[in-house]
Amino acid sequence: MGFFFFTSRAAARLAEGIGRPGVSTAALLLTAASGGGLVAYAESAAETAPESSQNPPKKKVLVLGTGWAGTSFLRDLDCSRYEVKVVSPRNYFAFTPLLPSVTCGTVEPRSIIEPIRRMFEKKNKDVTFYEVECFKIDASKKIVHCCSAVGTNLDGNGDFMLDYDYLVVALGATVNTFNTPGVMEHCYFLKEVEDAQKIRRSVLDCFEKASLPNISEEEKWKTLHFVIIGGGPTGVEFAAELHDFIVEDLVKLYPAVQKFDKRITAFAEEKFQRDGIEVSTGFRVVKVSDDMVTMKSKIAGEVSVPYGMAVWSAGIVFVLEQTNRRALATNEWLRVRECDSVYAIGDCATVNQRKIMDDISMIFKVADKDNSGTLTLKEIRDVLEDIFIRYPQVELYMKNMHMLDIEDLIKGAIGDSHKDSMVVDIEQFKKALSHVDSQVKSAPATAQVLSVSICTTKMTQTLLCLRTAK
Repeated sequence: MGFFFFTSRAAARLAEGIGRPGVSTAALLLTAASGGGLVAYAESAAETAPESSQNPPKKKVLVLGTGWAGTSFLRDLDCSRYEVKVVSPRNYFAFTPLLPSVTCGTVEPRSIIEPIRRMFEKKNKDVTFYEVECFKIDASKKIVHCCSAVGTNLDGNGDFMLDYDYLVVALGATVNTFNTPGVMEHCYFLKEVEDAQKIRRSVLDCFEKASLPNISEEEKWKTLHFVIIGGGPTGVEFAAELHDFIVEDLVKLYPAVQKFDKRITAFAEEKFQRDGIEVSTGFRVVKVSDDMVTMKSKIAGEVSVPYGMAVWSAGIVFVLEQTNRRALATNEWLRVRECDSVYAIGDCATVNQRKIMDDISMIFKVADKDNSGTLTLKEIRDVLEDIFIRYPQVELYMKNMHMLDIEDLIKGAIGDSHKDSMVVDIEQFKKALSHVDSQVKSAPATAQVLSVSICTTKMTQTLLCLRTAK
């Protein structure tokens, strides 16, 4: 299951369950993390519905962010039951997979954005939106502090506070520069619509500069040398778009540089056969200056590459204020640890899945309905669906081990080929599930899942170079 699919399902289930009277918050968020129904293993007391003849005041749901996770949550939330407010410095949703196409004009920017207010209107959702930035969260008082993203009010003070009953944090992540000197000052990024528009202008500026009559051949070659740092989907797709943009459009519009559009090299990757793109793997970028990218490898040592434009696409990192090195740590119900009524979804969060071996005795006791001290296949199957929901690593382990049924898992522990007589005691049950938790991994952000070729432990990056022939 892809992480984006997980995020979408999690947001949907969280939206369906949040604040439901008579059901524990823990159990509700379990459905959000697992995409299934409620289970019997609730760990917190149920919230009881107020007994009143009058309608109780609506609970306040405050959502931070208008990206993939935030909009998925809002799409499935029953806004008629809550007072919903959304806070974001960006008043639209952007379909980010098409950003590489925007850089070269294949797709217009307006085609990949949808105004948030229009989205609410189309869905007939009663939602209040504020185009502001949240700069502080007071979880103890259930208050967030905001400042205007479009200017200050008449008194000159743009700061204000919003209270909440439930807070959903979906703020995404920032670009990971690995603290490489010069990246922030000299590289372009490709994370927002504005980034794509800046890159397009820079490419055109490079061709305009190369067309000037007083530019030397060497300077012209350097100006038309484009460096993309990062070999994940964003970097590869942008390299393809840029190649097509140059070959099919720009060389026709700039006759002065046509003679430099000869075949220089074949693309080094088997799945990406395009002329004019040079791939350098195993390098770590150590410095970026205003006209040169310096990188190192164990084989080649330190190498400097000139460029006219550099695009940094080497993954993401979580906001600097977060103490967790990976993300906001949540439990399996998406609740931020140590913060009551605060949930986190999307790229800004990671789920710490509970291990089944921590609860193996309790699971055995629940399944052993006749208190015989053993479990039959039928007793195990009766609780299997709840086990899959509560501990999704069990289903993942069985899939990876090509097991079609729980019987296959039990057989491996007791070696019994007769399923009718198959019974297990607590020790055999533990043995059968002892390796399941090896599948437990904190779910990282979407871009990191896709860009594992870049973000290795040694910060080795893939450098894609698109340039003209010298």
